[in-house]
Amino acid sequence: MEDKKQPDQQINVELSEEIAEGIYSNLAMIAHSNSEFVIDFIRLMPGVPKAKVKSRIIVTPDHAKRLLAALKDNIEKYEASFGKINAGGSAPTFPISFGTPGEA
Repeated sequence: MEDKKQPDQQINVELSEEIAEGIYSNLAMIAHSNSEFVIDFIRLMPGVPKAKVKSRIIVTPDHAKRLLAALKDNIEKYEASFGKINAGGSAPTFPISFGTPGEA
């Protein structure tokens, strides 16, 4: 039986101006069921006891595993270029304020 390879298909990805701006997140929470992974991207502000979910992404288990591999690959490339990322060992901590009064 002859092995016929499908030609690579090109995918056109549309990126709107609003989405291209991105959303800052400094915390992620992940949950899963037997059929999906739910990743909530959260913005935690210093001195504010309440955090807001800024984006929720839902993916299949297969896609979650591919995402993990892609992140691992990109982190390795980043560290090769810019040095090791110090992940610390605990959740991020923030100062009570952003600086001295009147500082921009």
